[in-house]
Amino acid sequence: MQHLLCQVCQEPARTPFGLIFLAGPQDEDPRQASILTNQPPVCFKHARAAAELCPHLAKNPMVFLARSAPLYGVLGTLYGRIGGRVEVVALPEMPLPYGHPNIPTFLASQMVRRLSSFTVVDLGELLDQVGARAQ
Repeated sequence: MQHLLCQVCQEPARTPFGLIFLAGPQDEDPRQASILTNQPPVCFKHARAAAELCPHLAKNPMVFLARSAPLYGVLGTLYGRIGGRVEVVALPEMPLPYGHPNIPTFLASQMVRRLSSFTVVDLGELLDQVGARAQ
């Protein structure tokens, strides 16, 4: 996620169309100005395989072609001192943005990127675009 590598092959995920991020059919509202995702990108070569192998994507994911995807923050667990002991204080559902005052006591489990400059296509449309360009 940090280096924008394909979640399947670990090669660079950037394509001539942008970065490919997949989301389940009901996961995101593509009308939003920005999307937060903890899913690493995929390269074009593995987009179909990722969609078919991940039950969450239901074989028909939303495809976000992002021109940029800056790091936003992290998902994880917030710790604090309670009665002289370090204990879990919260398990936030939303990511904590970098720079937040609670970052020093936050145990991160996943990085999150913000997609704000993207186009939404379906997987078939993406495969057709790339196939036409290759000819």
